[in-house]
Parts: sequence; structure tokens; C-alpha cells
Amino acid sequence: MDIAIKLLLDMIFAGIAAYGFAAISHPPRRVLKFCALIAALGHVSRYCMINFLHCHLVISSLVGALVVGFLAIMIAPRLKCPPETFSFPSLLPMIPGIYAYRTVQALAFALTTTQEEQFEHWFYLFESNGLITIFVVLAMVIGQMLPILIFPHISFSSTK
Repeated sequence: MDIAIKLLLDMIFAGIAAYGFAAISHPPRRVLKFCALIAALGHVSRYCMINFLHCHLVISSLVGALVVGFLAIMIAPRLKCPPETFSFPSLLPMIPGIYAYRTVQALAFALTTTQEEQFEHWFYLFESNGLITIFVVLAMVIGQMLPILIFPHISFSSTK
């Protein structure tokens, strides 16, 4: 498949997910399309870092969250909404769901096995996937919050 099509599909699916996540929190309707746009740009930046620059998921998620945070800060004053209105739904498509699923799955298998070798294998997978999940979510929180902390005059006055 062509690279441009992969990038476009990544942006479309991230935008759809963010639109849905934003819709359930009932923001003003004019905000929803910007949530989708910010999510698409943040997710595609993470996708590019992982696939083209071969960066780790944690670093790529940090950069994607920074993109989301800075775009939310720039758009918030224009639409008279807090930047969190845009950034939280835009980050949700980047949550590492497969790693969280594998963490819980490995823990369940580790607790139900009776052989020590299998327990060590499943517990290793539990630790590995769990740490990746924790650090990706932490990187996303830091990346989203840094622009708000760097530009407090913009973020705290955007609703006025």
C-alpha cells in the first residue's frame, strides 16, 4: 500500500476516534471537528516517528502528545474553549490498548499456571507490556501538559 494512503488512513481513523470520544463529553459542536483534526495530526506524527524514524513507542507518543498539546493551545483562544477540551479526546486514540490488554492477559496466565517456567515467562510478559503501557501513558500526559505549563497566559485566558 502506498505510504500516502497509509498516512491518510491513520489520520482518518484517529480523527474518527477522537470525534467520538469528544462527542460523549458534550462540548460545543464547533469543537468536534478540531478535536478530530488535532488527533489526526498528533497520531500521524507518532506514526511517522515509529515507522520512518524508527523511534520507540514511548518517545513517539511523547512527540505526538506535544503536537496535540501545542495545537490545542493555538486553537483554544480562537474557539473560546479550554485547551483540555481539544487535547484529552485527541490523545485517546494514542492509548496503547494492545499493550494494556497483553498486560492483563499475561497476569491472568501467570496466576493460573502451575509450572514455574511458564509462570516466569508470563510474568516477564506482564512486566514488559505493563511498563510500556505505563510509560506511554505517562509520556502522553507530560507531552500534553507541557504546552499548557509553558504558555499559561494563553491556556488560562482562552475562555475569556
